[in-house]
Amino acid sequence: MKLLFLSVLYLQPEKKYFTCYKPKCNPAMKRLSFFALAVLTLAACNQNTATTSTESPLNGTWKLLSSKSITKKDTTDTSPKKGLETLKIYNDTHFTFFTHNTDKSVAPTYDSGAGTYILAGDNYTEHLKYCSEREWENHDFNFTMKIGHDTITQRGVEKIDSLHIDHIIIETYVRVK
Repeated sequence: MKLLFLSVLYLQPEKKYFTCYKPKCNPAMKRLSFFALAVLTLAACNQNTATTSTESPLNGTWKLLSSKSITKKDTTDTSPKKGLETLKIYNDTHFTFFTHNTDKSVAPTYDSGAGTYILAGDNYTEHLKYCSEREWENHDFNFTMKIGHDTITQRGVEKIDSLHIDHIIIETYVRVK
């Protein structure tokens, strides 16, 4: 049995085909070498170097339906009032929210914020990077997130010592279609 060595291929412009750089290389070997090179090239092109990630179930736009703020034993309904609308938009790594006045007969209102989030099971953490209330920027907030088909509910503590803020919030959103 003959021991075969890998052949070095090169293109001969005048012949317009690959050939083996080895004496006495038969045509079948040429085709096999060309096929092996083609397969390796295609395999290299199709390699996905990025990590595979699953799409977040939060992706999309959500409208705030209701919200509560609980400070000690005092519960306050903080749901959007008539004429105000709050939307929250997610992609796989970031969120943004804004509240705006839909009643054009009164002075406009606009509040917003954005940042990154991590969702691990029902543990949800927001890092608020930007906010129209600048004192809230660069704070982390931890919540428990319940995700339904078209509804999410988050519950957690918002605490910022420098602003004397320490309350539990409960927010319910519905997916905007």
